[in-house]
Amino acid sequence: MDLLKEYQKMESPNTTVTRDLDKIEEKSGNIYEAISIIGKRSNQISTNLKQELDSKLQEFASVTDSLEEIFENREQIEISKMYERMPKPSILAMEEFLADKVYFRRPEVEKAPESGNE
Repeated sequence: MDLLKEYQKMESPNTTVTRDLDKIEEKSGNIYEAISIIGKRSNQISTNLKQELDSKLQEFASVTDSLEEIFENREQIEISKMYERMPKPSILAMEEFLADKVYFRRPEVEKAPESGNE
């Protein structure tokens, strides 16, 4: 699965955008919890994109690198530039969260306290 293509299809801004906190809060019921969820998803996206970029750049790795080879490898430079032009993982995570594409759960709510069966 090519994450770069998947995230390029998303319509997300490349710059800072003012967000309505009420819209963010209504998804989880708590603004701090929502920000925590978005932060964790952002870390996941960042890790996945870094792994994908590293795997693509491994194709260009050679045992003997000379100065001429480094400057002549335009394809490697283009791949790196594509990833640099992408929106930041935090913006992608925010877009996913607002579009209800992020699954989250609350373990403390799922573990209902057992009442008086002792």
